[in-house]
Amino acid sequence: MNKINYQKQLEKILNEIDGQNLLLHSCCAPCSSYVLSYLSDYFKITVLYYNPNISDESEYNKRKSEQIRLISELPSKYPIEIIDRGYEPEKFFEISKGLEDVPEGGERCFGCYRLRLEKAAEAAKELGFDWFCTTLSISPLKNAEKINEIGNELAEKYGVKFLPSDFKKKEGFKRSIELSKKYDLYRQNYCGCVYSKK
Repeated sequence: MNKINYQKQLEKILNEIDGQNLLLHSCCAPCSSYVLSYLSDYFKITVLYYNPNISDESEYNKRKSEQIRLISELPSKYPIEIIDRGYEPEKFFEISKGLEDVPEGGERCFGCYRLRLEKAAEAAKELGFDWFCTTLSISPLKNAEKINEIGNELAEKYGVKFLPSDFKKKEGFKRSIELSKKYDLYRQNYCGCVYSKK
């Protein structure tokens, strides 16, 4: 089976659009740094900060304030806005039930992708965005194929276009590290949940 090149799909879309509205789910400032600098030339972006997986609330707030700071400092063609859909750790524990011992990168993580992407799709529909997407595929530890598969499913369910991505391609991950250094961003050493913390 041929692997889909999501970066090529993304480039094709970017060649055809300008100034449409994108709701971009972001997990943290470091991961969003490259994605925002790349996509803000093409889209009017609103960052959706929704990460019920993050343990604990002080960590959640620390990451959120770094996200806000990055947005205020990052140059962009169109202004970037942010909305926060609240801290709901109980939602993460609901989808993790029975999957507590599954290794990182497995079914529990897929459920977590879906939880956050579904919130993005819902909000994109509710607020009238042209597209929705997530920064999650920037990480070499995240399954871009699964992220795009879930995104496409939710696009059909909610009637909002999903922007395909594999942001780690074309040295995206390397660039996010460089930008994190440039903006002196807090880089956490675990994805967010209690299980990845272990």
